[in-house]
Amino acid sequence: MAVSFENIVVASKQLKGNIKKTPVVKASKINLKLGCELFLKLECLQLTSSFKTRGAFIAIKRNCVKNPGKGVIAMSAGNHAQAVAYHAKNLNVPATIIMPEQAPFSKVSRTKELGAKVILKGRTLNETSEYVKKIAQNEDLQLIHPYDNEDVINGQGTIGIELFDEINDLDCLIVPIGGGGLVSGTATAIKHLKPNIKIFGVESNLYPSTFNLFKNKNLPCLGDTIADGIAVKSPGEITYPIIKKYIDDIFLVDEISIENAISMLFEDERIISEGAGAVGLAAILNNKSFFKNKKIGTIICGGNIDSRIFAEILNKQLSRDGKLAKIRIGITDEPGMLAKISNAIAANGGNIIEIYHQRMFHDVPVKKAKIDAIIEAQNIANINEIINTLKKESFEVSIVSENSN
Repeated sequence: MAVSFENIVVASKQLKGNIKKTPVVKASKINLKLGCELFLKLECLQLTSSFKTRGAFIAIKRNCVKNPGKGVIAMSAGNHAQAVAYHAKNLNVPATIIMPEQAPFSKVSRTKELGAKVILKGRTLNETSEYVKKIAQNEDLQLIHPYDNEDVINGQGTIGIELFDEINDLDCLIVPIGGGGLVSGTATAIKHLKPNIKIFGVESNLYPSTFNLFKNKNLPCLGDTIADGIAVKSPGEITYPIIKKYIDDIFLVDEISIENAISMLFEDERIISEGAGAVGLAAILNNKSFFKNKKIGTIICGGNIDSRIFAEILNKQLSRDGKLAKIRIGITDEPGMLAKISNAIAANGGNIIEIYHQRMFHDVPVKKAKIDAIIEAQNIANINEIINTLKKESFEVSIVSENSN
């Protein structure tokens, strides 16, 4: 089924009752900070917490009609895996999923829980592709490609129809790009409905595969990114011509920008996004003047973030904001020192999260010790007040950076 607006409309009708119609919300607090009018399409609230469930259903349903009883196979970093496993189970179709060895534990376990056979192979989707083709041929399985599949693309394009039904006067739309299924499907729908809208793609700067083709560049595609859902070394043969036709420009975002966006979505809007889902906001954060006063839509395409990584991101952001700091305090090793330190911190409104009493540093005299304390405070000024108070109490104090021992 060719990629077209008409076929996206058909897919939209087929999806009714089989997926959620996810909300579009105004990012009110973020808008005040960025000076734009930003709307978020919350596919992180979709079945299996990702937009991938749309294309997976359309492709598997079509396979059931064309090849009754034939099992399916897919390669995925996690979201497509869960979507295929979910719908295959509901449609009584056997599913085999090949996932990269570095796929988040949470995504692997959820895929297994949905009844799929999971095989870990390679570090990226591209490294697994030849292995997937071999298994598909040997076991007579139908490949449900995560992005280079017309049925999948039409399914993802239904997001564009839903978004336009909610808000039809956007100046621009920002869409994450991995292999290109989401952006090519959504752009096909949106550009049909509003030809003058600007559509921007976003990639991790560690995997600028589509950016390279779009800009005639040759930047490397490698490294571990928090946006693992879009860590793709080559865009699809079907998707790229559509991207080239409809996309106005592509932004690259670094890891810190993505982390900041994840944190902002949670702190300001109470939205949990995985790395790939936050890159649209990251692009706005990096290009505030360009997007200022514009009415913008972006797709929070998934919420499948590992809980440990999510916690680390929030803690790192607290540190960047000056609300969390690790300080090292030199003391004489005698009774009452810990009480004196904790009283000084409490008197300035600080809160001790963790504390370590160290006697074994090689540069610490026998009669002395060092205290490492992780402190929660209101801001960096409050941290400095705590440090100054401790110094007035004759303690030696320094802030310990993330790279310090």
